[in-house]
Amino acid sequence: MQKTTIILLNIGALLLSSCSSESSSYSDAAEESYETTSDTAFDEANKISNAPDINITSAAGVAFNYRYVFRVPDAKIAAVQEEHAAACETLGVSRCRITGMRYRLFDEESVRASLKFKLDPNIARKFGKDAITSVEKAKGILVDSEIRGIDAGGNIGASKQRAASASSDLNRIETRLKDTNLGDRERAKLQSQAERFRQQLDAESNTQSINEESLASTPMTMMYHGGKNIPGFEHGNPFYNAWDNALSSFVFMSSLVMLAIGVIIPWVILLFLLLLIWRSPPMHRLRQKLHAMRKAPDSDEY
Repeated sequence: MQKTTIILLNIGALLLSSCSSESSSYSDAAEESYETTSDTAFDEANKISNAPDINITSAAGVAFNYRYVFRVPDAKIAAVQEEHAAACETLGVSRCRITGMRYRLFDEESVRASLKFKLDPNIARKFGKDAITSVEKAKGILVDSEIRGIDAGGNIGASKQRAASASSDLNRIETRLKDTNLGDRERAKLQSQAERFRQQLDAESNTQSINEESLASTPMTMMYHGGKNIPGFEHGNPFYNAWDNALSSFVFMSSLVMLAIGVIIPWVILLFLLLLIWRSPPMHRLRQKLHAMRKAPDSDEY
């Protein structure tokens, strides 16, 4: 029995030491914190959530579209959003333009916001990295990033080839239309074909303009989400899950108790008032009178 006790004590000591070693990286408290999570926890989450440092701006002829999603303490979202907007304004309209902005407050505490930019392609990647850094300084983290590329150069080349073919066909038709010996039916047919080729040329010109614009400026969207949970402490951590489940159970139990009290107390009060009325002196005299009236006929018979 003693050996078993000693073994169990040793196992408990090992478990405690392993738990303390795993949590030692989060033991340094910071001067500022968001809710009850330490700055060290935020720093560890930031190291995990940072996007890979991949240089994609070197792909010639490819137009990119950047999208970042940040989780930032609700109270700091407005300041971070203003900081990013100010950074864009500092670059000047030739290199950065704000094309959209949104800030929404839900339930007086939860914030959702967004900013949209058009950037010089040569500075887009650095602008995004600087934005991530400013978010991390505000105790926020990057939770999602996406960079989409479109082969705008290839689209422009293909469009130019289609436009050249359509232009050649149009020139051929216009040459035939100059023939004064054409019949009305054939002339109408050729004019209809010429109009279709002109429309195709306009469409190809529009396609080329859109792709050239995508190469000249890079769209970037930044979304800011508030919230109390920190990645790594919401679903993957068993201690957090245990605490969250216990807290949820306590809140549920408390709500049931309060609901039961709210339903029962009015009836208890009503019964108490009825009891007071029943035992009051006027009711006592009324009961005596009724009792005497019931006995009065019995006394007359004798």
